[in-house]
Amino acid sequence: MTNSKIWIKSSRSQNTTTCVELTTDLDEIRDSKDPHGPTLRVDVAGFVQAVKSGRFDR
Repeated sequence: MTNSKIWIKSSRSQNTTTCVELTTDLDEIRDSKDPHGPTLRVDVAGFVQAVKSGRFDR
C-alpha cells in the first residue's frame, strides 16, 4: 500500500524521531519512529475543537 500523503511533525520536535506526525489533511496520525507502520485515522480538527470547547475538562 502506497501512502502518498504528506506527513508533518511539530517544529518543536527538534529533528528527533520520538514524536507523532500528522497528515496535512489532519485525518491520520502515526508514530515517527515507524513511518511504514500503522496509522490511526482520526478527526484531528474535531478533536482540537472539542478540547478548545472544554469537552474534556473535569
